[in-house]
Amino acid sequence: MKPLDPRLLSHAASARSFFVLGAALGVVQTASVIGFAWLVTHLIVSAIAGERVNELLPWFGALLAVIVVRSAATWGMEAVSARAAAKVKSELRSKLLASIARLGPAWLASTSSSRLTTLAGPGLGALDTYFSKYLPQLILTAIAAPVLIVVMAIWDLPSAITVIITLPLIPVFMILIGWATQKVQQRQWSALSTLATGFLEVVEGLSTLKIFGRAERQPARIRQVTDDYRVATMKVLRLSFMSGFALELLASLSVALIAVTIGIQLINREMSLEVGLFVLLLAPEVYLPLRQVGAQFHAAADGVAASEDVFAVIEEADAAPGGPQVGARGAFDAGRARPDSPRGDLVLSGVTAGYEGRSVLRDHSLVAAAGHVTAIVGPSGAGKSTLLAVVRGTVDAVGSVTVGGERLTGDARRAAIAWMGQSPSLIEGSIAENVALGQPDASPDEVRAALTHAGLAFLDADRMLGVAGTGLSGGQSQRLALARTLLRARRLDCPVVLFDEPSSALDAETERRIAAAFRTLADEGRVVLVVSHRTALVASADCVHTVERLEAVASA
Repeated sequence: MKPLDPRLLSHAASARSFFVLGAALGVVQTASVIGFAWLVTHLIVSAIAGERVNELLPWFGALLAVIVVRSAATWGMEAVSARAAAKVKSELRSKLLASIARLGPAWLASTSSSRLTTLAGPGLGALDTYFSKYLPQLILTAIAAPVLIVVMAIWDLPSAITVIITLPLIPVFMILIGWATQKVQQRQWSALSTLATGFLEVVEGLSTLKIFGRAERQPARIRQVTDDYRVATMKVLRLSFMSGFALELLASLSVALIAVTIGIQLINREMSLEVGLFVLLLAPEVYLPLRQVGAQFHAAADGVAASEDVFAVIEEADAAPGGPQVGARGAFDAGRARPDSPRGDLVLSGVTAGYEGRSVLRDHSLVAAAGHVTAIVGPSGAGKSTLLAVVRGTVDAVGSVTVGGERLTGDARRAAIAWMGQSPSLIEGSIAENVALGQPDASPDEVRAALTHAGLAFLDADRMLGVAGTGLSGGQSQRLALARTLLRARRLDCPVVLFDEPSSALDAETERRIAAAFRTLADEGRVVLVVSHRTALVASADCVHTVERLEAVASA
């Protein structure tokens, strides 16, 4: 692990200001250390010399002032580091989300969502320790150590030489320990990601596991993954305690060596008590910041490991076509339709797509006319949802996708499409927040209009829903997702609107209302593509496109 990753300074502007303020506070702390040692030395020597208490009172006042200044500088460093940690985490999370949006749905589909959630949550959360404990000591080491060595050399050169010889041993031990820690820390981070992924998979597939009688096996699996994470964490803690003991022992022996040297000089009257005491008080302060760096190394490793993964995602997005995105707002703006968004027929030519080396669509073509509702039908597993995924750009495919004769890629494709999937994908929050998801500046009137067109005019937009939309029936959840799609299509003027099984949980009357909403979208000049098995919905379409299974095509 690098003490300071240069990418942190380039990706988080707050980190740069933290180092400037940290350096200023480090100078104040270093000056306070020197002042404290000198005043304590002067008071002790003066008291031994027989000076009266009233003569020493001004020096006691100066000592108290130095203590207050040092305490204030220490508090200021903690406050600055805590504020910097919060800002840096916010900046990195914003860049991470913007980079994910930049990389697109296809990249997201190939990446573990639980890994990204862990990365943006507890992973970056571990940067608190990195900023509050590790970096302040690193700054203080860079400032205090050379200054204190110079001061010691002015007063007693042999002691300074001893420090210069012994001090580099601590970084050497830190490097050796770091090599061992890095592997253990990576295993711990991997175990945490595995735990999060495994738990999410169990929660998502719990209903299926119950149907097939496999639910009772999952606690043992979760317990095993949890034990793996516990073992990895204990290894890190064990190594942390051992390394802390080694660094403390090395620093203590170095200070003891200086103390013995000073004691011998005092006995031989080669050094005055004032000089010896002053140098002896400074010696531990030279080693202290570097010892603290070593002690906090392990606590900061989680945040550093997570930030490295964040940097990898950001750099991957920066290397993608179109260049880097700036901030989370850029990711939102990328979803807005451009004034020159293409309009016209949706045409797929020679499309071949599949998953994990298996083709689902092969040399497939489709023409969906603007102003028409096109129904996509076919047997289960034929590739209907894959066809929509190709249009959306969430699967890698060979062939072309054009709207109005213009080929769509990247942000332009996302801006041109409003989409409703098979799952409503609702969030905990109000109905209005769910409808306006992705469109935070949508007005209440726009939200109400979308609910009305989706047949949900009777719902209160301020009504709160639980996790995953708890509180609504399956049909209401579907219509709420439909309202969200209608809002996006109209607010962003999307020329293409896609629906994947939008009425699977609806009754016949509601299905007719949904078909009417599709007709309204088509009459506005949009391409409306609907995947459905429902006879009534297919019958209401202007044209029907059939997708056959590749096996059936081959046998024919």
